[in-house]
This record gives sequence, structure tokens and C-alpha cells, in this order.
Amino acid sequence: MNKLVIGNLVHRPLRSLISVFAVAIEVIMILSIAAIMFGMLNGQKVRTSGIGADMITHPGAASNLIGVSGAAASIKVADVLKTLPHVTVAAPINIKLSSGATLENIYGIDFKSYDALRPFTFVSGGPFQGADDAIIDDFEAAKGKKVGDSIEILSHKFRISGVVEHGKGGRKFIPIDTMGQLIGTEGKASGFYLKLDDPKNSDVVKAEIHATPGMEQYDVQTMDELLSSLAPDKLPLFNVGLRTVIGIAIIIGFLVIFQSMYTAVMERTREIGILKSLGASKAAIVGVVIRESGLLAICGTALGIAATFGIRAALHAKFPTMDFELTGRWISIATILSLAGAFFGALYPALKAASKDPIEALAYE
Repeated sequence: MNKLVIGNLVHRPLRSLISVFAVAIEVIMILSIAAIMFGMLNGQKVRTSGIGADMITHPGAASNLIGVSGAAASIKVADVLKTLPHVTVAAPINIKLSSGATLENIYGIDFKSYDALRPFTFVSGGPFQGADDAIIDDFEAAKGKKVGDSIEILSHKFRISGVVEHGKGGRKFIPIDTMGQLIGTEGKASGFYLKLDDPKNSDVVKAEIHATPGMEQYDVQTMDELLSSLAPDKLPLFNVGLRTVIGIAIIIGFLVIFQSMYTAVMERTREIGILKSLGASKAAIVGVVIRESGLLAICGTALGIAATFGIRAALHAKFPTMDFELTGRWISIATILSLAGAFFGALYPALKAASKDPIEALAYE
């Protein structure tokens, strides 16, 4: 029976290859969309945790995704926050979501206060020397940039004054005053990162902020609360997008296997009649078809996983800053879904083959 399974697949090589590639595409779609979406989300969480702040506060109308919100607060609010008990550093930020060559957050910062949260680790160069200076991280520098080079940010030319280790919020930093001039928010900030004398005093600081005139409606979160909000369950559209793509991928794999196995059964009506006349049971006939689809699915899954690793390598070479998180968990999920899709895609053709009358099958031309 195993020889028969392999012989059936080899007899129609083009159809078998198409089925294998269809399953591979299904696996690539599942793994790639999960790797990109979770990579972006988890990468942002890691960089946010590396800022070194204990709390963040911003006007209540702003989104937790600060980059997509306007700069609604005066930078001078930082001076007020610094006077509150238990607050040791208040760093204003103006973050702009840029959709240039890639989608990224550009950080407008006051270098002194932002560096006080957790000092930058410079690989080369140093802090801003002028209004048109920029700092980039080592991932961004891997694109071939170095200190002294020119870089375009928000359609404006900057000189790279320093390269720092990654994981400090963004990948590109410019002076907050320059950011305000470029996007028309002079003297404004998106929010404020706070460093406390002791993180245990966060509830006290939150109450102090809300008791400050003009800041009653400010949103105040600890960094743990902010990081917990950057999760799929807290981002409904994240799960919708992920499930939609996975659903489409499963349907593609199911339909291709179904079509391939159904066509194979129709073409082998006489062969099935011979097998049944020789005493093959219905279970044996079903087993042949299921094994054929299973072999196609296994080959397609292996090809899809290998191709996804190739895609990751190519993307990292082309876009060093891109987060592509390919995990064992999602490889397992993709494998299970592709094999399940192949099984159910072959089930009806297998049952149809097993139900054929041997006399009629032998008479089939």
C-alpha cells in the first residue's frame, strides 16, 4: 500500500507539486503573519521596558499608542511633575509615527532628562550637538550609517551625532524642539516618562498628579501597566487580522488538497475497483487516500517552514531593524493546522472512493 501511495503521487508529478506548494504557501502565510505581528508587538514591549521609566503620564485624550496621538501637553508640564514628591525625573517626549520606508516611531526627546531615566550606551559618537542632530541605535546603523553621516527623518536632513545600543524606546531620536517645529507642535509633548525614588510610590504619585490643577484628567500608568496593555488580548484588531490571514491560509490548503484528492479518486475509479475486488476493505481504501494527502501535507509543511526561515534571513538582510519573531510555538501551530486541513480536505474524496461499488468500478472506462 505504501508503494501504491508513492506511485500514485509520482504518476501525477505536476499535480503533486502544486499540492505541496499550496500547503507550503499556507504554512508560510501563517508563520510570516504571526512572526511579523508578534515581532512588532514584542519588539515594542522590549524597547519600551528599556527606557528605564517607572511611570508614564499623558493627557487623557491621548492613546496609549502615543505615536498615533497628537502632542497635546505643554513641555513645561515636566517642570511641574519634577516638583512632585517621589518624582526624580520627568522626561517630556514627542513621538511621531512615521510611514516612510518603514512604519516606525520617531522619538523627539529632551536628551538630558531622557538620558536620566536610564543612560544611553553609546557605541560611537555622543549626544546632540545641535538642533539638526540625530541619534540612532545600532540596528539602524547596521544599514550602513555611521556618526557624521546624513540621515533623512520626517523629510528633514539630520547629522548623526551618536549611535547607541538598541532597546531604549525608539530607533531614531531627535531633539524635542526640532520635532515640534517639523510637525507643527512647538512647545508640546505627547507625554512624560517619570522616574521615581521608589516604584512602590506609584499610587501616591498618581494621586498627586490627579490633584494637580489642570492635570485631573491625565492618564497615569506604571510601566508594568503600559506593557501589559501591549498584548494581543488588549488589541482587538490585532487578533482579527491574525485570525483572518490564518483562516484564509487554511482554506487555501483545504481546497487544494480537496481538489487534488477528489480528482485523483475520479481518475482511479477502475484501480479502486480492482483493489476492492482483491479484498481491500473500505478502511484500506480510505487509508490510501489519507496517506497520500498526509504525505503531500508533510512535504508542503517542511517546505513552508524552510522557506519561512529563508524569508526571515532575507528580511533581516534587507531590513535589519525589522522584528520577525519565528517561534517553536507557531511552527507547531502551523504544522498542526496544515496537517488538519489536509486531513479534512482528503476525507470526503477518501469516503467517496471507499463507497464505490467494485462491479461498477471495474466496468468504468
